[in-house]
Amino acid sequence: MRHLLNTLYVFTEDAYLALDGENVVVRRGGDELGRVPLHTLEGILCFSHRGASPYLMGACVERGVALSFFDGKGGFLAGVHGEVRGNVLLRKAHYAWSEDPERSLAVARNFIVGKLHNGRWVLERAVRDHGMRIDADSVKRASGRIGSAMRTAASCGSADALRGIEGDAAAEYFGVFDELILRDKEAFRFRGRVRRPPTDATNAMLSLFYTVLASDCASALEGVGLDPYVGFLHVDRPGRRSLALDLMEELRPVLVDRFVLSAVNNRVVKPTQFEQRESGEVRLSDEARRALFEAWQARKREPVMHPFLKEKIPRGLVPHVQALLLARCIRGDLDGYPPFLWK
Repeated sequence: MRHLLNTLYVFTEDAYLALDGENVVVRRGGDELGRVPLHTLEGILCFSHRGASPYLMGACVERGVALSFFDGKGGFLAGVHGEVRGNVLLRKAHYAWSEDPERSLAVARNFIVGKLHNGRWVLERAVRDHGMRIDADSVKRASGRIGSAMRTAASCGSADALRGIEGDAAAEYFGVFDELILRDKEAFRFRGRVRRPPTDATNAMLSLFYTVLASDCASALEGVGLDPYVGFLHVDRPGRRSLALDLMEELRPVLVDRFVLSAVNNRVVKPTQFEQRESGEVRLSDEARRALFEAWQARKREPVMHPFLKEKIPRGLVPHVQALLLARCIRGDLDGYPPFLWK
């Protein structure tokens, strides 16, 4: 079983990452801001515009440490990863499946069934735990409609129809998402999913951590020998990690949405830690990012029962386990891909 290591987050805009022996060193100008042994890391997320040295990049490739670069908005720019592990037969089978509409649809259906199941349970948990503080009837109605969509998706006959079902269910889900925000309601008001750019604090957090989750999924897929750029539901597009986006669909509600809700409701972040730009875009301050990523790293260490393995694993390993199950499905070791169905 893969061990969950640490992830280094670098937020200082003018910091430069270098390699000193076996350590990652973060420098700004002539000052050393910190150093971390490379062997303790599974990933480095860099939000600095100055980047990293070629020697550090080479060391990350050699040791299998995922080094990802992001812009100031939290958008993914580029990544440095090691050679794809796994045998050539698995990769050839993966490409063959991606060209087979029937097999692609079978896997894609399970991705979306998992997403709808998990989104529904996010709503059901809110009704159970906070039924007296929210509009429980509205949330229950949305949950019921998502449940119907999940059953339809399970037997859907085309990828286009599946995307339509997912889109309608997402509208139901995000239509009541604001009910789940219990503190600082006005500051974190959610009026719908807005992506580029996010125009409120909640959307800003969702967008950032969806991007982080996509990077985690890409690393997990590469780790088992699959190509994160060749998907089953998201169509191939140069530069887009389509399979990583596929894999993260079922994980969005349980890993990101619940995290953002907890960050707001437990006051991990404050309304004053967000900046409204003239363009209408809302950005997180450095203080908010640090608080959120510290909480994110702690959350990744929390145990969760895996519904297929029937054993507890750290949350941070869920993408890696799902990538492994997907690889086993493509190899023929499993009859189908088992989505992560959380309760």
